[in-house]
Amino acid sequence: MSLSANNAKAPKFDIPVWHKLNLTIDEAAAYSNIGIHKLYDMTEREDCPFVLWIGSRRLIKRKVFDEYIAKMYSV
Repeated sequence: MSLSANNAKAPKFDIPVWHKLNLTIDEAAAYSNIGIHKLYDMTEREDCPFVLWIGSRRLIKRKVFDEYIAKMYSV
């Protein structure tokens, strides 16, 4: 009996967004109901406190993002 290519891969864990420390732009958009383009604009600023750059890839620090959104009147 042989393993197929699909069964040989390591299992992927689906972690709920509210348990993740860092979110992708797509996850942050779904989580906050803020559009992707607006999130890109917000994270382009030099003083953005909730963006984490990994090379050219940007991640959103969820806890800092939550605090930032709670303090803001408008985005």
